[in-house]
Amino acid sequence: METLANLESFARSAEASSFSVAARRLSLTPAAVSRNVAILERNLGVRLFQRTTRKLTLTEAGERFLLAMQDHMQGLQAAIADAATDRGEPAGVLKVSMGLTFGADYILPLLPGFLARYPNIRPDWRFESRQVDLIAEGYDAAIGGGNDLAPGLVTRTLAPLHIIVVASPAYLKGRKRPGDPSGLALFDGIVMRSTRTGRIRERTMRDAAGAETIATLKETIVLDDPEAMCRAALLGLGVTLIAVPHALPHLERRALVRLLPQWYADGGPISIYYPTRTLLPAKTRVFVDFVVEGFRRDRLAERFAGSLG
Repeated sequence: METLANLESFARSAEASSFSVAARRLSLTPAAVSRNVAILERNLGVRLFQRTTRKLTLTEAGERFLLAMQDHMQGLQAAIADAATDRGEPAGVLKVSMGLTFGADYILPLLPGFLARYPNIRPDWRFESRQVDLIAEGYDAAIGGGNDLAPGLVTRTLAPLHIIVVASPAYLKGRKRPGDPSGLALFDGIVMRSTRTGRIRERTMRDAAGAETIATLKETIVLDDPEAMCRAALLGLGVTLIAVPHALPHLERRALVRLLPQWYADGGPISIYYPTRTLLPAKTRVFVDFVVEGFRRDRLAERFAGSLG
């Protein structure tokens, strides 16, 4: 009978194509992971990986074995996680990536309740605007929106990422407000340059009736960070298209005003995502469930829905 350590070392190494990355996720040394896999290969009598100095690749037998064991491992890991949770024992370092403003405004407030329920988990949270490689960089989970996710990642949708038009009351004073997105071209625009493509981002806006049109702003100010765009709008520098989560605190205290309340752009979902359901640590599973429940309790999906006007 194979040990869970050997099977887990194999599965993690297959996910990451690396003994070193698997070792970081399992809190083992690369030598220990390599040894566990070698023992598994010896016991099975087949080679599961082709090894080179630069790459680790599954053999045909390795691919068949991984496919055959995944469902069974998922069930076994879920049973272990459930048992640990029942004893109040999810533990370990929880490494999570999220955007600074979104994380500070909506995820960090969940932390006191999370730690009260799971005191043996130690958060190691990174507040950053880039999209991280969960497996290669050893993250347990990440939270964000508008990302193209790598194959094999599991996502739980938290809320919509809707983009709306805002400006400060001071900037709008004495100006006639636009009746539709075409009217935005008459205002000073605070626009975003994509860090990935280097191009100015265009947004297709839609209304409740299903009409769509491209919102074109003058490139008066060009920035590459949504929070900086929000701050520029607060300073009265012009009109900007910004995600509802960034604008919401300022809208609620009336420091910003929403223009074209029946129009919005859809940036996709805001999600929490993690490497795989297979061998999911209890600390990650309870964190994901806690965040999903927090968003449901605080009705954040509804509050972030720009389609509601």
